[in-house]
Amino acid sequence: MRDGIFTRYVALGDSQTEGVGDGDDLTGLRGWADRLAERLAVVNPELRYANLAVRGKLAGQIRAQQLDAALALRPDLVTVMAGMNDLLRPSFDADEVAEHLHAMFAALTAQGATVVTLTFPDVGQIIPLTRPIRGRVHAMNARMRAAADRYGVIVAETGHHPVVADRRLWSADRLHASPLGHQLIADAVAHALALPSSSDAWTLPLTPPLPAPGVLGALSEELQWVATALVPWAIHRLQGRSSGDARVPKRPDLLPLLRSDSPISH
Repeated sequence: MRDGIFTRYVALGDSQTEGVGDGDDLTGLRGWADRLAERLAVVNPELRYANLAVRGKLAGQIRAQQLDAALALRPDLVTVMAGMNDLLRPSFDADEVAEHLHAMFAALTAQGATVVTLTFPDVGQIIPLTRPIRGRVHAMNARMRAAADRYGVIVAETGHHPVVADRRLWSADRLHASPLGHQLIADAVAHALALPSSSDAWTLPLTPPLPAPGVLGALSEELQWVATALVPWAIHRLQGRSSGDARVPKRPDLLPLLRSDSPISH
């Protein structure tokens, strides 16, 4: 970084950072990291951007499969979003995930990169059936903040703002952000980095407010979500499969953005 201008941005993470929920595999995924890169390129048109994220990855896999590649690219800005897939596993261990975060934060900051991470929202507000694991989210966020504080990592506090539970910010599976949700995440990170034209406007409630669903409507939504999202996810887990199996990063090399005012071409 020179005079607040980033030149080499690398994104590490899982499906959210890959961009799932914002586009598709046929037309290309955009996602919050691409959207952030576009904002960075407005400040510095010479920006080069790589995205090493792959859907389905656990924190340990992100460390093992993406960290060395990121270090080799010598970035001056790195975003790290890891741990949500761990949270949803029965074997979740907050201390183990924190260990992987510590290792990634230490290596990246030691190389001189500015590093940004994000706290997780209360999944119980988004998926009522997951309310029993709310404690996991709080534990993970606390460890993430502690690790970030130790290494001077910037934290985009996306976890505690009520707006993140708005259904319009989430895809039908409620696990991935919608295009609007990805834009909100990009705005939150831009604000944390104090980029020009960024502000805390992303924390404000969406307008107009959504009407609360009736009891029957809410029950219908939950049953539909169980059938279309939870059951397929559970089958994959039982079969030992991951959505990221055989996938590679969509943007493994540091490349310039073709145009700073339009979506990135993949």
